[in-house]
Amino acid sequence: MKFIDEATIRVRAGNGGNGVAAFRREKYIPKGGPSGGDGGEGGSVYAAVDKRLNTLHSYRFAKVYQANAGGHGSGKDQYGKNGSHLVLLFPQGTLIFDRKSGDLIADLKDESDKILLASGGKGGLGNLRFKSSVNRTPRQYTLGEEGQVIDLRLELKLLADVGLIGFPNAGKSTYIGKVTAAKPKIADYPFTTLVPNLGVMSLEDVHNTIVVADIPGLVKNASVGAGMGLQFLRHIQRTKLLLHFVDISTDIQTGKIDFETYTQEGVDNLMTYIEILEKELYSFNKKLLDKPRWIVFNKIDFLSPSAKKNINKIVRTHTNLPFFFISCYTGEGLDLLKAELGKLFYKEGKKLDDPWIEPNEV
Repeated sequence: MKFIDEATIRVRAGNGGNGVAAFRREKYIPKGGPSGGDGGEGGSVYAAVDKRLNTLHSYRFAKVYQANAGGHGSGKDQYGKNGSHLVLLFPQGTLIFDRKSGDLIADLKDESDKILLASGGKGGLGNLRFKSSVNRTPRQYTLGEEGQVIDLRLELKLLADVGLIGFPNAGKSTYIGKVTAAKPKIADYPFTTLVPNLGVMSLEDVHNTIVVADIPGLVKNASVGAGMGLQFLRHIQRTKLLLHFVDISTDIQTGKIDFETYTQEGVDNLMTYIEILEKELYSFNKKLLDKPRWIVFNKIDFLSPSAKKNINKIVRTHTNLPFFFISCYTGEGLDLLKAELGKLFYKEGKKLDDPWIEPNEV
């Protein structure tokens, strides 16, 4: 199924049924009086969460969704049937906006969320309602009200605890494939990840899990459309922690740096790559840089033991952010990173609602 994270639809609540003017005409009842019933209520349109969904694909083609109208009233004091409600199911994390005003109508964060989108019209009144001591034969009745019609813009922001960011081929997809049951596409060319991937990481030491989101890689000038642009960055806005993946082997493979030493120059280059991506994040939403962020230097299997010591020492002088060295190929450092994630998100076996970590805590 194709990943769709934006859509526009129209929802239309059901009209109320009309009331009716009617009189009893039965044998042996010479003055039967009014007997017109009310019309039924129109069905309303609601939005609800279905955790099995992870895309707005269902709303890409069908653009109009309508609840049932209420039935009309009839004689013999019969009331019209209420129209059935329409419940539209959305992935968790869907934002629903009014297309005309731009106002946010609903933010479907919780599985129990059920939001009214459009109210059904009220049923009309039958002439039975107008009977009084001075109006024995009322002929008044009212028509049902029209149901609300509203044009909506849907936007999906995946809900995850950890968001993976970095340049293409930094190892994000390999990492999520190693630590979760997700099966992203992995290859030795850029932009193998074309849509966000979600995976659930098991934390054995606390018998719990965290959700990890991998988004397509960013490149320099992504904010002006380079590469895949910034279209998927919305999916890390709700995450509580960003893991910034950096490919430590880039300059080794191009011959700029010797894998035996990895000197100051090599670290300076790595910091430049980090700064480039930070600028793209800032261009999209400067608040992203206020999120807790850890730097993950991947592919340390390219380094000699002496180079590992050098790079670790030099990096400490370049950043106050927590940083880790891992190899998704050999598995080195993965357990340590997972353990630190467990400490961040859980305390005494309970998941924290708003975890936070100071820059030098790890």
